[in-house]
Amino acid sequence: MTTTTAAAPFALEFDTTPSPARRADAEREAMLADPGFGRYFTDHMVSIAWSEAEGWHDAVVQPYGPLILDPAAAVLHYAQEIFEGLKAYRWADGSVWAFRPGANAERMQRSARRLALPELPESAFVAAIEHLVRIDKDWVPGAPETSLYLRPFMIASEAFLGVRPAHGVDFHVIASPAGAYFSGGIAPVSIWLSEDYSRAGRGGMGAAKTGGNYAASLLPQAEAYEQGCQQVLFLDSEERTYVEELGGMNVFFVYRDGRIVTPALGTILEGITRSSVIRLAEERGHVVEERRFTVDEWRAGVESGEIVEAFACGTAAVITPIGRLKTKDFEIGAPDAEPGALTLSLRDELTGIQYGRRPDHHGWMHKLA
Repeated sequence: MTTTTAAAPFALEFDTTPSPARRADAEREAMLADPGFGRYFTDHMVSIAWSEAEGWHDAVVQPYGPLILDPAAAVLHYAQEIFEGLKAYRWADGSVWAFRPGANAERMQRSARRLALPELPESAFVAAIEHLVRIDKDWVPGAPETSLYLRPFMIASEAFLGVRPAHGVDFHVIASPAGAYFSGGIAPVSIWLSEDYSRAGRGGMGAAKTGGNYAASLLPQAEAYEQGCQQVLFLDSEERTYVEELGGMNVFFVYRDGRIVTPALGTILEGITRSSVIRLAEERGHVVEERRFTVDEWRAGVESGEIVEAFACGTAAVITPIGRLKTKDFEIGAPDAEPGALTLSLRDELTGIQYGRRPDHHGWMHKLA
């Protein structure tokens, strides 16, 4: 008889070099009082190296600072890079928690496969976040709706100009305090329909969290601003009929009978918030349909009164009510529309779990410090 022994969990030893230039308490507190988003960064960062010969190695927590890259680094020429985004939340008792970091780790592995990058084990991904938050715990703000935004990313650092997957890769985690997304209360957003540009196509990288997808959204996002809108909505690239996603958020539509429709996966990003919203809605008894959904269906549904709410979701805003869709030829909804009851209720439930105000029946929260 043959016995198989389970492989030991992957583990990395992290070396720590405390920053000699930590910000003074007063300076840090001034930043936390009005952090904005992505303006300030904590005192430390995490770095892990990968090579074909050694695999993942040299895991370090070190002072935050510039990266040294060879001008021939593959990431600079072929955009072989991926990233993630998640938050650390300070609870009322002072502890700090992350929301579903394992799901972010799994999504990063899927992105890595699509970009021909090595897959970082989930245990190493979570450990990297834990080490960074523990040394920079004082950077986690405690005001309502604030958080510490965590940005893990992976880049092809090998100096080589041939078109092939890189043999040398670096993984890093940086952190930035984030203010409340809705500082003046929850307000519906206006979105602009991009009819000239696509975010992704079938067989492309739409389901991967890679910078190229976001670079493709910048010009149409600028058009949205010119049209007085806060976000841009993309259609499918083949028929230019089906709703896909916003520049950085998934979308949902609520029907009068309680049904909820959201675009099916494939060419769009599988959001962690998206899957959480689906789970919470289904537990309330709502039927959630993941399917193709046209702008015409949206327009007809609003005009007939069948569609009563629309909202977007993502890490930054959690859940954002959509008030209006603006196109070249018509508009759906109104910029001064009131947020829907289900939109606000789901947002309250989800943020309540994240900030420890509601019980976590799903085991979604992970204590960091």
